[in-house]
Amino acid sequence: MNMDMTNKILRIFIILWGIFCAASAMAQAVEEVITITEGNVEPTPIAIPDFVGADGKVSAIGREIASIISDDLEGSGLFRPLSAAAFIAPTAVDGGEPDFADWRPLGADALLLGRAEAAAGGTIDVEFYLWDVLRGALIGAATGSISTQAKRRIAHQIADLVYKKWTGDDGYFDTRIVYVAESGPANKRIKRLAIMDQDGHNHQFITDGADLVLTPRFSQSVQEIAYLNYFNDEPNVYILDLQSATSELLGSFPGMSFAPRFSYSGESLIMSLARDGKTNIYVMNLSTRQITQLTNTPYIDTSPSYAPDDSQIVFNSDRAGKGNQQLYIMDHNGRNVRRISRGKGRYATPVWSPRGDIIAFTKIYKGDFYIGVMNTDGTGERLLARGFLVEAPTWAPNGRVLTYFKQNPTNEDGSGGEAYLYRIDITGFNERRLITPQGASDPAWSPFLP
Repeated sequence: MNMDMTNKILRIFIILWGIFCAASAMAQAVEEVITITEGNVEPTPIAIPDFVGADGKVSAIGREIASIISDDLEGSGLFRPLSAAAFIAPTAVDGGEPDFADWRPLGADALLLGRAEAAAGGTIDVEFYLWDVLRGALIGAATGSISTQAKRRIAHQIADLVYKKWTGDDGYFDTRIVYVAESGPANKRIKRLAIMDQDGHNHQFITDGADLVLTPRFSQSVQEIAYLNYFNDEPNVYILDLQSATSELLGSFPGMSFAPRFSYSGESLIMSLARDGKTNIYVMNLSTRQITQLTNTPYIDTSPSYAPDDSQIVFNSDRAGKGNQQLYIMDHNGRNVRRISRGKGRYATPVWSPRGDIIAFTKIYKGDFYIGVMNTDGTGERLLARGFLVEAPTWAPNGRVLTYFKQNPTNEDGSGGEAYLYRIDITGFNERRLITPQGASDPAWSPFLP
């Protein structure tokens, strides 16, 4: 990416975020305490012995599946898998009740026993049972056959079942994340689309880095991704079909700096466009390609996101005063606009939770960036993460976990400026970095995989 292009993107970024506020005034302001919410969750101790074969002996496939399940549950912060060294010898799994006296002394509250072995035709027979050790009760079980290539998916699905049965919430392990992979110095940054399982496995680069790409967004079908591709200094919106690996150009949209978001129905894309010196929100019908304007103000209205039922839209705007970005909600037709954010600082990039109950956002206050959440009426604001630059919250499909990116400062020689993905529970608990082959920004979490 050349310097002219870099400067153009920087100018757009500055305009939308309003970071041009006077640094001297900020330095003279009275310091205020910003509280980062930090949850305190005691994880459930769970025993997950390696899955065995029909002969009662541990199989290589069974060991791998048990390991993936264990990693998923531990990564959630809500479970603490016990050390396998403390387990008794593996036993056959036939659905019969285990001897809970063997597991209670280990401190296990939950016990997952399973069988996995290779079968004919490149398939794996899988069977598992989830037990509540304290109550001595079976709380989940399933059996079936899968292809050998699907062993990671079945492990994620089993982890989802354990999460659901134990917490009452849906899991999020059988999902994917698309993001912008970054490499090279800050003034010549190469950005290309990449996709991976939520645990970082099955990583693939989608674009080659020849053009600048930004802000990918999943459709609810999980088969399509909308993203921005800058060609000849103009932002073009593409829709990528993951199944066919083909991209369709929707058009060139000067003044756009964030990719459109899909409606939950999949029938439309909502976007922000700058036209005639005004930045307003529009919606495109994907069948007819007809564009309808929803807001009409002299201010900057941007970053729209639909509620799960598509009835309302949250967005940010500086209509409260020049540079004073706040969050607003309006009906799907652009009517009944009302402000919801009331805290100090600037708010941006709101994203409605798939549960419909809260909204995630980026906040800028006294030179720092935060990731936070609030109720849909603006009450209950909580800040979860803080950094030099933290941005682009995206929801796990269960509405309990957020992914976002953090970027480091750039040095005068062009070095630094690295960006990485992080994940955190909405209680402010269990912030963890997601490991990627290169720097990473602009994540988007998929809905549940079909």
